Amino acid sequence: MLAVPEMGLQGLYSGSSPERSPVPSPPSSPRTQESCGIAPLTPSQSPKPEARAPQQAPFSVVVAIDFGTTSSGYAFSFASDPEAIHMMSFGYTARDYYHDLDPEEARDWLYFEKFKMKIHSATDLTLKTQLEAVNGKKMPALEVFAHALRFFKEHALQELRDQCPSLPEKDTVRWVLTVPAIWKQPAKQFMREAAYLAGLVSREDAEQLLIALEPEAASVYCRKLRLHQLVDLSSRAPGSGRLGERRSIDSSFRQGDRYVVADCGGGTVDLTVHQLEQPHGTLKELYKASGGPCGAVGVDLAFEQLLGRIFGEDFIATFKRQRPAAWVDLTIAFEARKRTAGPHRAGALNISLPFSFIDFYRKQRGHNVETALRRSSVNFVKWSSQGMLRMSCEAMNDLFQPTVSGIIQHIEALLARPEVQGVKLLFLVGGFAESAVLQHAVQAALGARGLRVVVPHDVGLTILKGAVLFGQAPGVVRVRRSPLTYGVGVLNRFVAGRHPPDKLLVRDGRRWCTDVFERFVAAEQSVALGEEVLRSYCPARPGQRRVLINLYCCAAEDARFITDPGVRKCGALSLELEPAEGGPHAAGAPPSRREIRTAMQFGDTEIKVTAVDVSTNRSVRADIDFLSN
Repeated sequence: MLAVPEMGLQGLYSGSSPERSPVPSPPSSPRTQESCGIAPLTPSQSPKPEARAPQQAPFSVVVAIDFGTTSSGYAFSFASDPEAIHMMSFGYTARDYYHDLDPEEARDWLYFEKFKMKIHSATDLTLKTQLEAVNGKKMPALEVFAHALRFFKEHALQELRDQCPSLPEKDTVRWVLTVPAIWKQPAKQFMREAAYLAGLVSREDAEQLLIALEPEAASVYCRKLRLHQLVDLSSRAPGSGRLGERRSIDSSFRQGDRYVVADCGGGTVDLTVHQLEQPHGTLKELYKASGGPCGAVGVDLAFEQLLGRIFGEDFIATFKRQRPAAWVDLTIAFEARKRTAGPHRAGALNISLPFSFIDFYRKQRGHNVETALRRSSVNFVKWSSQGMLRMSCEAMNDLFQPTVSGIIQHIEALLARPEVQGVKLLFLVGGFAESAVLQHAVQAALGARGLRVVVPHDVGLTILKGAVLFGQAPGVVRVRRSPLTYGVGVLNRFVAGRHPPDKLLVRDGRRWCTDVFERFVAAEQSVALGEEVLRSYCPARPGQRRVLINLYCCAAEDARFITDPGVRKCGALSLELEPAEGGPHAAGAPPSRREIRTAMQFGDTEIKVTAVDVSTNRSVRADIDFLSN
């Protein structure tokens, strides 16, 4: 949640009064677009992928920011004692501040909630993407995200200065940002751009910022838990609704053990499956990250749809737009009751309606809310004499069902994959995993098939703690699976009978096949951390200073052409070239070939690229832009 003045970004993020813990001291040619000023290249021999251990810069402390859909926080640990994690959890200051504003004053503020999901759902995400506040006004998403990150940065640095005055100011902090594993590359790049704008790190020190995948972070943390820190849902006492009333599991991890982490957050369910490797306890991803938009906000949306059935969708839309602070009041009231929902709860739940809602409805419709409820076809919500909506516990649980069913379907689809056979353990983590409704449903659906469902005691902090551990040792996940197939479009020699006739291009007497999809990495391919895909290119013109190469991706492993269904342009590789050494060539002498060797890594949480001018052995500035499409 974020509240900012409409005329600027000097507002409040959710939490000015944190709770803290004590701190101790082949011959081919990439396809290019001449009309866009992109010069063609001619690649030279391309070596096979090779693995190179990533080098890490020194640092004194790791600060991880869990940027959530419904809540956020940060934590840190020092390199001298990496497993001593200090939590800084935040409340709902922005929400409460906006809630307490006078209606007239509230018009001068922009209140954003659950805006993280906008980045996931945006199909055409760019640096100019807009976010809509609850009052309907818009603001650049990049500024909103940067403002929130800037708050965390300033708060974290002040906390570190207070607790450790001798800590050096420069190159001290390694920052870690958490994102869902199912986010695509544009969303990850967007978060990095927001971090640059917020001043967490500079572009020149990009390696000082790590992007951590949320279920991976949870996995890193869960694998270190002791038995008494885990509870087994299958051994829950009947009717129990609290984690402390369940018995702990009685087994521990061994070499080759496989497990699933289901990160059930505010906006998404994010799944990963890992195999534990010995002797160093590293992790190997067995199947690409999966999941979908099945988070706790789905329950909120179901409640909003229920209100629309009772009072009219047009009225609810008008009320949200014209009385945004009162709408926040209503969501607060529902959130409080939602947290008490459980499969064994008896008795109805009362949800307070703000006076503004009651008054606004009477003025808009000409009758009161009690009449609306009486006329409605929704018979499981009544009007209480205390001026509240009275909802049966069965009705409340029904609001959970679409989201909970979606989560279970995603887990079952993952478990059906042949790559993950032999999994016997599932960690249920994330803020939504605190819900007794979700816990009961997952255990009922999956426990019968022999899967042990366990929940860490500090389930809501699992990702944040794991992100700190990941920042201290980012090589812990040794092998990942590529979620997509990536490559470039090239010209290859035309082979009759193998290449379609409509792809034939004749140039200077040579027959070429156009639009060939040259693959860098295939979907679901295992890629080791530090493994590089090498390609060498030669600029087409002497003195060429900039080269752009379009990148393409698809879900299929066997795409042949960039024009195949499902293949799309997803980004551009940019190479910034310095002038070639040696000056102009002698008259009549052919220019020497200038080879630029690129190295791309697909085994990290972000796709990375470096380049070097082979003739001088100097680095070439290389970037991949996924936000300019």
